[in-house]
Amino acid sequence: MSTPVKGDGRSQRWQAHRTARRAEFVEAAVRAVEAVGPDASIADIAREAGVSKPVLYRYFADKAELHAEVGRWGAELVLDRVVSAVLAPATARARIDAGVAAYLDTIAEHPQTFLLLSTQHAGSADPLADGKQRAATKLARIIGSGLRQLGVDSAGAEPWAFGMVGMAVSVGQWWLDRRTMSRAAVADYLSGFIWHALSGAADEYGVPLSALDPPDNVRPLDPGRQA
Repeated sequence: MSTPVKGDGRSQRWQAHRTARRAEFVEAAVRAVEAVGPDASIADIAREAGVSKPVLYRYFADKAELHAEVGRWGAELVLDRVVSAVLAPATARARIDAGVAAYLDTIAEHPQTFLLLSTQHAGSADPLADGKQRAATKLARIIGSGLRQLGVDSAGAEPWAFGMVGMAVSVGQWWLDRRTMSRAAVADYLSGFIWHALSGAADEYGVPLSALDPPDNVRPLDPGRQA
């Protein structure tokens, strides 16, 4: 019986180095896009990273792959903040308000980057595709958990979650591009829409969404439970 061959330590170190360098270049891309705008070129990004374009292309096959990595970075940032907000112990309405506020605050911190991600993929792969899938899946688990706590059918959790993510991306793009309304006003409209959609669905089941409010339910919803 042959002895298993251990992994090459040099290969593992190189992979770790490559992963770290890609993360550095993604951060440089975000800085370049924020400084130059959504049309920032590979040359702009390489300059911000302090490397040449050929070096950048050693880590990313093309601009689309780099944009996809920026998309994952942006989606992770939004997801971490929104999930933290909506899982905090509070009333159902307060959780929705907090989640919307966290989303708008995050994209407002990096407006050019999120405009790039939401508008600059015509004719190519959507750089936010993976992030939207992950966000909707996580949101579906949270909604599904809440519906089950209410004792009603949770089958609608997934389509509702995907619908809300799509709406949030569209509203965010519109707001960043137009700026015809204050962040507070956009937050009120968006959270109000989501609240009325979810509370209306709960009312149809004969159980008000407020049944999830403290003190009867002081524990945050568990996203680990499958919808």
